[in-house]
Amino acid sequence: MRTRRKWLGWAGLGAGLLAGALPALAGDADTAATAPAVVAPVVNSGDTAWVLVSTAFVMLMTIPGLAFFYGGLVRKKNVLSVLMQCFFLMCAISLQWVVLGYSLSFGPDVKGLIGNLSWAGLNHVGVEPNADYAGTIPHQVFMIFQMMFAVITPGLIIGAFAERMKFAAFAVFTLLWSTLVYDPVCHWVWGVGGFLKTSGALDFAGGTVVHINAGIAAIVAAVVLGRRLGHPHKISPPHNLPFAVLGASLLWFGWYGFNAGSALAANGLAGSAFIATHIATAVAGLAWAGMDLLFNRRMTVLGIISGAVAGLVAITPAAGFVTVMGSMWIGLGAGVICYLFVSFVKEKLGYDDALDAFGVHCVGGIWGALATGLWATTSVNSAGANGLFYGNPAQFLIQLKAVAITVAYSAVVSYILLKVVDLVIGLRATDQSERIGLDLTDHRETGYTMLD
Repeated sequence: MRTRRKWLGWAGLGAGLLAGALPALAGDADTAATAPAVVAPVVNSGDTAWVLVSTAFVMLMTIPGLAFFYGGLVRKKNVLSVLMQCFFLMCAISLQWVVLGYSLSFGPDVKGLIGNLSWAGLNHVGVEPNADYAGTIPHQVFMIFQMMFAVITPGLIIGAFAERMKFAAFAVFTLLWSTLVYDPVCHWVWGVGGFLKTSGALDFAGGTVVHINAGIAAIVAAVVLGRRLGHPHKISPPHNLPFAVLGASLLWFGWYGFNAGSALAANGLAGSAFIATHIATAVAGLAWAGMDLLFNRRMTVLGIISGAVAGLVAITPAAGFVTVMGSMWIGLGAGVICYLFVSFVKEKLGYDDALDAFGVHCVGGIWGALATGLWATTSVNSAGANGLFYGNPAQFLIQLKAVAITVAYSAVVSYILLKVVDLVIGLRATDQSERIGLDLTDHRETGYTMLD
């Protein structure tokens, strides 16, 4: 009898606890009224549409934009090799990004250095927004927008080693570089917990992550590979400037998605970044053309499109942080500084950066990153910071630190990767292949069926 009472007592206590828990488990009205409200992120159709369109814009920058820009600047026996390299990157890096790259770049932080692999294969990357990155668009939309940045970045390096790297070596190097250089730097600057992000470094759309990162790898590749046969006296000029103009125009068009799309919303900041991008590019194109006129007594088509690309590069880190007047100064600096570097410093140093990937992207990117530390203002973007000209000299030093770290890391790791690939499969095409052209020797195809 005593045992029976004991069990009945325990049963009553259990029933009481269960009765108290059931209203909470069932969402009792009184309990819910006192609990703090949790507002789930809501997808905004306008923001989503804008970022999807911007994604397509940035895709257009690689193929056909960069492909035609670089393809027009090489000799005609190598035009298909450049187009193939750009198209290959669109396919290969897209897969790398889904399988591994996105998780390493934006996944949960590991000591400020890299994302972990919990998002590999797009695990946990669904159609609901991720408030850490973009609270009004699906997480997958943010992912594919960032994918296009990952695609074009190694594409920029092509300009340095054009006409002399074997295709197999190119394929292996760029996949390794994307994983071991692009993804970590991307996490440092843009990933939640990344150490450059938490230190306050500003990079709205990729001056550090994309242009400095790729540009310094470009000069390392040019030096490791050595000069093209006959450089500089027996290298013919660009074989198809109309192609290059078409490519530059598509780059300018696509860059609106690159920069204004980085607002990740259809809002005033996107509009501000759009205008800053356009004005800086226009000023830089005119500045380069003016320098051509000053030193060579004529403006050239190649000069004005090179200046425009330099302006696009320089405004990229600053687009969402500076006023229109600030963008004009950044564009002017890009046109003048990149022109002087490409026209005079490159010749003095003697390296063969075939299409000036370093002189435009790294030099222009460094100028843009540092200029962000000069002209950034919270009146444009309250989530940013004021630069030196707005009373905050510390921001310039933060930008300088981010530039120095990116340059050092990309240079060292790029050099190691190039040496490893060279040791295993060889980097450079044979002299015979280089004389014949990589279109025929690598791909057994030609870009033109008739001789000029």
